[in-house]
Amino acid sequence: MNILELFQSFQTNEQAIDHLEKVRWHGRPVCPYCKSESIGRHVSGDRNNQRWQCRNCTRAFAVTVGTIFHGTHMPLRKWFLLIALMLNAKKSASAYQISRDLGIRRATVWSMMHRARLAMATDQEQSALLHGIVEADEVYVGGKPRKGNKRDGDEPNKRGRGTKKVPVIGVVERLGSVIAKVAEANDLSANGLLQFVCKFVDTDASLVITDEYSGYNSLAAKMRHARINHSVQYADGLIHTNTIEGFWALVKRAWYGSHHHYSKKYMGLYIAEAAYKYNIRHQPETFAPMLAIMVA
Repeated sequence: MNILELFQSFQTNEQAIDHLEKVRWHGRPVCPYCKSESIGRHVSGDRNNQRWQCRNCTRAFAVTVGTIFHGTHMPLRKWFLLIALMLNAKKSASAYQISRDLGIRRATVWSMMHRARLAMATDQEQSALLHGIVEADEVYVGGKPRKGNKRDGDEPNKRGRGTKKVPVIGVVERLGSVIAKVAEANDLSANGLLQFVCKFVDTDASLVITDEYSGYNSLAAKMRHARINHSVQYADGLIHTNTIEGFWALVKRAWYGSHHHYSKKYMGLYIAEAAYKYNIRHQPETFAPMLAIMVA
């Protein structure tokens, strides 16, 4: 559903609420507190709020209770537009840009976008194990330009391992999905990388391809493992890491072109957004599945 279709479908907040109720309850409303199906419309009759009343626990609630929309004062139709703008931006959209598009304060948009990214991150944690030909690699995000500023006496910034940038590790199934996360100090050790790969990859049904980094030495004891030496060549037939390198390029384009800076605290959410949009790249409809995740 593109922006024009979305705008035409949800011209009022009442239409957006009706749609969210269908997505969440499929015509059978359930109390989010006691799970009872014995409920009815709240006596207030406010169609802009559309609250329900549980006959079992007597509590009143709206369809947004227990979802990322809970507690927000922003109309649902603006939430829907924000979600669509995020999904349509292949290399991500900044909070400033969406703030201008929707006429909402930048700080409010930033908070809304992080709620959406949190739903994307939750979906990644619940994904099925990757299998087949799987590529594993790390990337380093952020930092100053590589050459530094000679007038200020800056030293050239290191690239790759040993840099002060934030490390991100990931695995991608060839022609399939990617899983990535910000790496902690121990995650780049041999044991940390092994645990990460084993958590997200079906080790019995996969060939894992990496570069020559010694941290991957322990993989061969648990799974089929092939390596490509980038100092010699970038591909040897099917043995390459070009797929995950392509995903890292999208991550870096989002950082350079849209956001320019990630704090370590929130970087994992930006990585989750990039991974989620990569994983749905072949789906003809992206808005409906995203909405289903946000109310799950």
